[in-house]
Amino acid sequence: MQFKRHDNTYFVYLEKGESVVDALTDFCKEQKILNGYITGIGAINNIELGAYDSKVGEYVKKTFAKDHELIMYHGNIMLLENKPFIHAHVTIGNHNMEIFGGHLFSANIAVVGEFIIHKIDGNSKRTFNDKIGLATWNLE
Repeated sequence: MQFKRHDNTYFVYLEKGESVVDALTDFCKEQKILNGYITGIGAINNIELGAYDSKVGEYVKKTFAKDHELIMYHGNIMLLENKPFIHAHVTIGNHNMEIFGGHLFSANIAVVGEFIIHKIDGNSKRTFNDKIGLATWNLE
C-alpha cells in the first residue's frame, strides 16, 4: 500500500494481492478516519458480493474468482462498535463486458486499486436496527 494525504483527502494505492476490505479498514483505523466517504477503481478478483433480502433478513451472496474491472467502488465510513466500518457497494465488469454489482464483502487486488478517501470530522455511528436486521446510521 502507498498513500498520500492532502488536507482531509487521502489517495490510497493498493497493490496486487492486497485485500481491499482489510487494507482499507486497517488504513482508516491507523489514520483515525472515523467518518468519511470513499471511491475507487482498479481490477479485483476473489470477489464476494451480496444483495440484502429484506424478507429473509440476510444477504444473497455470489462469488467471482476471476479478474474483473472494478468499475466503481463507493462507500461510507462510520463508527460501528467504536471502530471505523466501511460500507461499500461496487460495480464490476468481466472480459465479456458483463456488469455485476452489490455490497462488497471481500475482494483482492488483481492488478491495482486506486482509492480516494475523504475524511469528515465527526464521530457519527451505526447501531443495530432490529426492524431491518442490520447496523444502520444513527444520527441522533
